[in-house]
Amino acid sequence: MAFRCQRDSYAREFTTTVVSCRPAELQTEGSNGKKVLSGFHVVLEDTLLFPEGGGQPDDRGTINGISVLRVTRRGEQANHFTQTPLDPGSQVLVRVDWERRFDHMQQHSGQHLITAVADHLFKLKTTSWELGRFRSAIELDTPSMTTEQVAAIEQSVNEKIRDRLPVNVRELSLDDPEVEQVRGRGLPDDHAGPVRVISIKGVDSNMCCGTHVSNLSDLQVIKILGTEKGKKNKTNLIFLAGNRVLKWMERSHGTEKALTALLKCGAEDHVEAVKKLQNSTKILQKNNLNLLRDLAVHIAHSLRNSPDWGGVVVLHRKEGDSEFMNIIANEIGSEETLLFLTVGDEKGAGLFLLAGPPASVETLGPRVAEVLEGKGAGKKGRFQGKATKMSRRTEVQALLQDYITTQTTKE
Repeated sequence: MAFRCQRDSYAREFTTTVVSCRPAELQTEGSNGKKVLSGFHVVLEDTLLFPEGGGQPDDRGTINGISVLRVTRRGEQANHFTQTPLDPGSQVLVRVDWERRFDHMQQHSGQHLITAVADHLFKLKTTSWELGRFRSAIELDTPSMTTEQVAAIEQSVNEKIRDRLPVNVRELSLDDPEVEQVRGRGLPDDHAGPVRVISIKGVDSNMCCGTHVSNLSDLQVIKILGTEKGKKNKTNLIFLAGNRVLKWMERSHGTEKALTALLKCGAEDHVEAVKKLQNSTKILQKNNLNLLRDLAVHIAHSLRNSPDWGGVVVLHRKEGDSEFMNIIANEIGSEETLLFLTVGDEKGAGLFLLAGPPASVETLGPRVAEVLEGKGAGKKGRFQGKATKMSRRTEVQALLQDYITTQTTKE
């Protein structure tokens, strides 16, 4: 049996009867990780809310104002997950989230159109597709595509949209000879009832359970964003259809306006302006690195000639990196002194380096990392890594000083 949503994809609300309501759980995944919600699976005599299938996500909506968080197909029925029970036998009003539904109709019909045109023009077969949250992807059975092929497909599909070709839905019995001539990737194991066929006049006929537009003009426009490497010997064609194109253009225009204000030039000069900034940044980074190296050498000599030289030598700088610390250690080149260097936020995260006698560094390195609540590794008299608690540098200094005192006492 086809659901109401499949018989009339444009219907936004209707009244039906609750068949059953039983306790259920729904596993969700968000920014805070996985979460299990307790609720109910509500089965209706018929439904306006499409259950996920055919590469299309499920609808959202309400039953008597109660939010439906998931819709899944189970044979000829659909389970609606709610967190509030509904009485079996009661009449209920079902409303669909129209913005989400129409978006899915545009993307799904757009996929059918692109798939048919890619096959017709270049014999490129669709092996799967994904209706994503922000963009959709069609997996084509080819290792690569040329820019000319992509442009030709985009031009052809948009011509057909402008031709206002009708999209029809038919139901065929499983033993109908026409079923064998219809494009499709097979039926699910638990399929029951007639075969649903979506036809774009003069373009395509395809088995499908999803919701679709009734005329290609409702797609408005299709934009192919490009291709990406897919699975082995496959290519993913990335596209947007309908309102998603308008939203993409709005975001792109907003970015263009912001760049125009920042770069102080017209949109046609953005790329060249960014290239100039990149070149300038590279030169500045190179100059800064040279200055940092010179500073590291100067600091090394100052430490070496300091009256406090010996035992444990400690230095912290806010600016610097691993190379900066290693230059200092290389210039000093002493294996009699424990050199503890750190760079970064004085109370937050940063980098550290411990240099000195190999045996001592091997013993103390992991302990230094532990005190600083970080991780590190080392060899040949060097141990360096990342720290999360630079505020505990004084504890490390005390640890090193105690070690030196103990070693001196032993000698």
